[in-house]
Amino acid sequence: MPLPEPPLTGGCQCGACRYRADGRPVALYICHCTECQRQSASAFGISLIIRAQDFVLLAGAPRVWERPTNSGGRLACAYCPDCGTRLHHRRSAGPEFLSLKGGTLDEPLDLSPAIHIWTARALPGVIIPAETESWPGEPPR
Repeated sequence: MPLPEPPLTGGCQCGACRYRADGRPVALYICHCTECQRQSASAFGISLIIRAQDFVLLAGAPRVWERPTNSGGRLACAYCPDCGTRLHHRRSAGPEFLSLKGGTLDEPLDLSPAIHIWTARALPGVIIPAETESWPGEPPR
């Protein structure tokens, strides 16, 4: 299954922050790490990787919160200041890319082409399809 075709649009729950992503996505990840579980308040996080230059903020002014990463870098997390919806992440080690949070897209993603990462931390009962590319931790860059 191919990744979605641009342009892609999305935004936060309350509608204050809106964006458009021009350009083809680079990758789609389903991350089972504990940080993504906390951030999404779910079993995993969905990240659509795009080039930062393809991101266009259409409305709102997201706030940014930073946290350390397991690899020793920093992760800038952009969110709506009104409703708290996480919109995207940007790593200090790869600032040319953004990780759009999958649930913020207007059109639901087909998760078939997703690469599952940090599967060693997947919650019990989560089924990862056998034919899917997966990594027990961080995939090689």
